[in-house]
Amino acid sequence: MTLVVVGASLAGLRAVESARRTGYRGRIVLVGAEEHLPYDRPPLSKAFLDAGGPSRVEPFHPEAVLRDDLGVELVLGAPAESLDTGAREVAVAGTAVRYDALVIATGATARRLPGARTLRTAEDAVAVRAALDAGARTVVIGAGFIGSEVASAARRRGLPVTIVEASAVPLARAVGETAGARLIALHHAAGTELRLATEVTGVAGDGVHLAGGEVLPADLVVAGIGAVPATGWLEGSGLTLHERDRGVVCDATLAAGPPGVYAAGDVAHVPNPLFDGLGVRLEHWTNAAEQGAAAARHALDPASARPLEAVPYFWSDWYGRRIQFVGTPHADEVVSAGGVTLYRRGDRLAGALTVDRPREIMKYRRRVAARSPWTEALAFAGAA
Repeated sequence: MTLVVVGASLAGLRAVESARRTGYRGRIVLVGAEEHLPYDRPPLSKAFLDAGGPSRVEPFHPEAVLRDDLGVELVLGAPAESLDTGAREVAVAGTAVRYDALVIATGATARRLPGARTLRTAEDAVAVRAALDAGARTVVIGAGFIGSEVASAARRRGLPVTIVEASAVPLARAVGETAGARLIALHHAAGTELRLATEVTGVAGDGVHLAGGEVLPADLVVAGIGAVPATGWLEGSGLTLHERDRGVVCDATLAAGPPGVYAAGDVAHVPNPLFDGLGVRLEHWTNAAEQGAAAARHALDPASARPLEAVPYFWSDWYGRRIQFVGTPHADEVVSAGGVTLYRRGDRLAGALTVDRPREIMKYRRRVAARSPWTEALAFAGAA
């Protein structure tokens, strides 16, 4: 039996590790588009950008651990080209790799803007840090989490930075307008210039051009304008790809339709029973780790597959502050209470956002998992 995992990042690595933990002793092939061994991406926009940060991007495991201890065949620097679910084959660099079980964990790629850098890969991080080391005047396009973390890195060095955001409220889709409006204060307190409801018309040698004719001078321009699932290789495969972003549409067990095919992480749209079957695609570290492990278990033993009910969780570091979120922002009501932003779906707690409350956020995560009543959540926050 052969398990093929396409995508050599966190979700793919967790799939490999999970397969071995379950006792699977068959063949595992790990396919990765990058030449690097699997490495951790969140630090790329955090500690790695600091003046005294790590000198290089370290892999999760040395190659010897992957090859010898986990028994993985590594096919790196060669992206998957197509999938034939009838023949159960993945085409990689012109070679057909046959599978009995397949985990799709190809993640997402950064949306690009001509003239601007992105921050998604190790090479991206090295280039951005080099510019910051040189004292770059920085303009970040997009006030999402990646863009805000780049701005934070620039301000930690005392460098001038401006964030340009098309929306009137940043992060409205990620955390809702109520919390997004509150987070604006962190930028202002750190001395970051924030241009909201502002359109970028282009990036040129003289800087970032805004609608209306203004040009923001910049030595470094970073586009943090989102990412799209890396699924071009799946077009025509028979898998259902989401009409909005072409992510892989899965059921609650991560099954992607054809026998033996599962998807995990940034690439997968998955309904969550905790939130009435709400289908979401999450670009979170914990989601990738949890889904990667589950996808391998289910692919190897479909009869034992069960719907995932994990509570989504993510964090972001801005200006020395820790932002944490659990649950879903898709809510009927959002209330700021006792320093916490709470999210209601129906009559129960569906999410919570905190700043600098690492112990408290995990209590809310347990409450979301337990489907705690809304009134109890308000009382716990001191807002009843």
